[in-house]
Amino acid sequence: MKTTFLYKSDPARGRLWADVFRRRAPDIDFRIWPDIGDPAQVRFLAAWEPPDDLATRFPDLQVLFSSGAGVDQFDFASLPPALPVVRMVEPGIVRGMVEYVTHAVLGLHRDMPQYRRQQQEGLWKPLTVRPASERRIGVLGLGSLGQAVLAQLVALGFDCAGWSRSRHAVDGVQCHAGADELPAFLARTDILVCLLPLTDSTRGFLDARLFSLLPPGAGLVHVGRGPQLVDADLLGALASGQIGDAVLDVTDPEPLPPEHDFWRHPRIQLTPHIASMTQPLSAAEVVLDNLARFEAGKPMVGLVDRARGY
Repeated sequence: MKTTFLYKSDPARGRLWADVFRRRAPDIDFRIWPDIGDPAQVRFLAAWEPPDDLATRFPDLQVLFSSGAGVDQFDFASLPPALPVVRMVEPGIVRGMVEYVTHAVLGLHRDMPQYRRQQQEGLWKPLTVRPASERRIGVLGLGSLGQAVLAQLVALGFDCAGWSRSRHAVDGVQCHAGADELPAFLARTDILVCLLPLTDSTRGFLDARLFSLLPPGAGLVHVGRGPQLVDADLLGALASGQIGDAVLDVTDPEPLPPEHDFWRHPRIQLTPHIASMTQPLSAAEVVLDNLARFEAGKPMVGLVDRARGY
């Protein structure tokens, strides 16, 4: 009797996963929702939004994989308490995020938003060029994405720091940890990059108080999750000049309603949550590697700590 791996996400991506499974794991019965086969044989589920009543629907379910990098879309209270949940950690997500953040930081560093405004005004006015070593970058979140982004920014010569709840050590980066060290981290940050996971403690994290602790005119690159940003506080910080320019890839809700102020704000660059996307072929490979680790009794890469929410 074959083990069933059920995929419940974008069907087009699922078909690419199926090709990888057929090649590397022909003994696994790979199925794409809603073709679930015998629910009693479903041991593994990959989903962005899992179906309800997992415990009764799939009585032998042993691992739930997120089909994306985040797990904040899961209602952990409704999941079986002992069910391992694994977030997606794959090279395509990392490369995409590094590309996006590097582009955004370089744009802010070289005053590209101001040059766009000057172009619209027909104004030819060179601005002072500062070397990267004189621009202080601060990254909120020191997980795999944050560390990869920092490695690239360090390589470009930026003065880099990072902050997270727990202590980390990253080569070439001044690391801060915990609430007590957050003000000092913010005070030395000219461009702030948010890569925090969405948890109860990070909801509304990017607010007026946080912005007030940054140097006046600081830039913001927000690639975490929409609910972490207090929209009205950002608009106020932009109006006062406390924030100079902002690059936002995530909002709450997504998409924003047509009348939202972010759409037409001259100091906001808005993109539709495209900073980093799971690449289906490498994602399937990563999941199969994790299945092998699970079967061998080894820790899976991306295993979620439910107490932390990531």
